[in-house]
Amino acid sequence: MNLELIQGLLLAFALVVIMMPAYIRLLRHLGFAKQIREEGPQSHMVKWGTPTMGGLLLILVVLGIYVALRGPVQGGIIAPLATLGLVGLLGAVDDYLNARTGEGISARQKLLWQTVVAVFAAWQIQSTYQITGIRVPFVGDVAVDPAIYVPFAAFAIVASSNGVNITDGLDGLAGGTLAFAFVSFMIIALLNVPSQPNIALLCALIIGALLGFLWFNVHPAQVFMGDSGSLALGATLAVIALITGQILVLPLIGLIFVVETMSDIIQIGYFKLSGGRRVFRMAPLHHHFELGGWDEEKITLRFWIVGILAGLLGVTLFMASINALR
Repeated sequence: MNLELIQGLLLAFALVVIMMPAYIRLLRHLGFAKQIREEGPQSHMVKWGTPTMGGLLLILVVLGIYVALRGPVQGGIIAPLATLGLVGLLGAVDDYLNARTGEGISARQKLLWQTVVAVFAAWQIQSTYQITGIRVPFVGDVAVDPAIYVPFAAFAIVASSNGVNITDGLDGLAGGTLAFAFVSFMIIALLNVPSQPNIALLCALIIGALLGFLWFNVHPAQVFMGDSGSLALGATLAVIALITGQILVLPLIGLIFVVETMSDIIQIGYFKLSGGRRVFRMAPLHHHFELGGWDEEKITLRFWIVGILAGLLGVTLFMASINALR
């Protein structure tokens, strides 16, 4: 099985690297270019016109390879694959509208669609695995009624989706931190009791696709992930955390996404409460460091380091909890 994971990862990487140059040319031809917010850092204006919607290729590669290797989709893998595809479709429409008009789907409409997909995924997970509790590290499964579990799980999926989307603001930032997070959950899926090889394979395919994407997305980026990638992969990460029973470990493994989201919430909340004052130079947090004089590459690499360490701590917590409950 480990050989299949390596082969799947390498295949996903190779396909994205081979197909991305032509895909970038297609995006340029169709005019799917990034529109930079005027209120953002002025250094980002050079990114104007860079092709976006790169995440759509990742999704197609991952789904295509998984179906080719595993055949008809059924059982516990339906939720993550459906989430990846459906939220990816939402993001692709948003990227298209943003490129054409400068205005994407409204926040309310986007949240509504995310919620619909998240509730479906949460219900599918609960009904497939007959989940009756939430696994708490060092405690075990704490009983939770399905009527509570489904909205809790749906909230986690929407929160993770938007957290990754908020983080996707610098070249390579979201792609790298996502790759580290999926590596962590691939390990968890393999070491889980019982092991979950299908989930591990999906993680491996996503990791390979992300590495292929980063080949073109590191500074200076030739293509951006767009909402098609960040929203879909963030939601899928939460679905995988739910299926492995480690949703409470996700905030640690995805620490960068949590911190970025909280910085945005704190900034907006304090701005409204204080009548216009700010906690950060600009939110989310990576922009705060940018305006503080940090180079974009330095911010990305340091956030990657934090993401790696957070992933290692998350896996360590998982393993320690498993050993303690035996």
